[in-house]
Amino acid sequence: MPDFTPAPGGDSAARLNAPDFPASADAPVVSGGATCARERALTLLRQCDPFVKAAGVIALRDAVLAGHAIWQPGRPLSALPDGTEERNASGAAGEIEGRDEPGIPGRPTEPRLVSPRELEHRAVTTVAGRAALLHALTHIEFNAINLALDALWRFDGLPNAYYDDWMLVAAEEAYHFSLLAEHLTTLGDDYFYGCFPAHDGLWVMARKTSGDWLARLALVPRTLEARGLDASPPIRAKLASAGDKAGAAILDIILRDEIGHVAIGNRWYRWGCERAGCEPVETYARLAAQYGAPRLRGPFNLEARRAAGFDDDELAALQAGG
Repeated sequence: MPDFTPAPGGDSAARLNAPDFPASADAPVVSGGATCARERALTLLRQCDPFVKAAGVIALRDAVLAGHAIWQPGRPLSALPDGTEERNASGAAGEIEGRDEPGIPGRPTEPRLVSPRELEHRAVTTVAGRAALLHALTHIEFNAINLALDALWRFDGLPNAYYDDWMLVAAEEAYHFSLLAEHLTTLGDDYFYGCFPAHDGLWVMARKTSGDWLARLALVPRTLEARGLDASPPIRAKLASAGDKAGAAILDIILRDEIGHVAIGNRWYRWGCERAGCEPVETYARLAAQYGAPRLRGPFNLEARRAAGFDDDELAALQAGG
């Protein structure tokens, strides 16, 4: 079983306590013999096998840390056929909102994707109910890997620190996925990632915001992923009450790391607002309305949200329902 002991917070390298994985496939070589890290991120995003994807993310993180892969922020990349214009980090022009892109994201044939209304709710006091809950969490973490990889390749022209931050996020999401997928299999031979249906809510918003970098930051890490800060404590309590100490320990790791991920989203959202000369709270409300973000309902984990960088004005707007 993996080590469930949380690493000390604060140091990004210390937090990346993921297991070592084999290197990913070769990528095009750029200056100095290094590969283009953003192009490798796009290749990994297209990878359908979730375990190969998770392993490749860790290998890419290691390549970046070793200087064997570099970001090349000034290099525009495209996932669309040649001649199709795309927006860049400024969201300036070109791509039709929500355009399908071949092979993005790469996913396995299972789990079968259904409407959230079609998902069966089971009591966590049963093994099947606990497996269904853990499967849903595993699917969220798989989607989170894809979201971080998409943030790396899609938006060009940003500081290297932006790409370093989202590489950290991708690696930690891969670690979370691996922990949950392995733990799920300990519940019985019938339980593995793909054994239950799942929904695609996280990726729907990523698709909507594919041409608007500021909206992506506002509505994915700061909205949908921040919702995990609220959901983690009650889910952890359910697992603990069902006697699943290992599952509860994994939730502790995830909450700790997700605070950092949302903080990264907050930091770059504010940086983008400052660069664009717009006020963060008003801009968030405008983007949420424009892209149809879900209205969040309490209770909210205000302590975790403050730790992730939400200020008093943002928390007041959240609690007011705006």
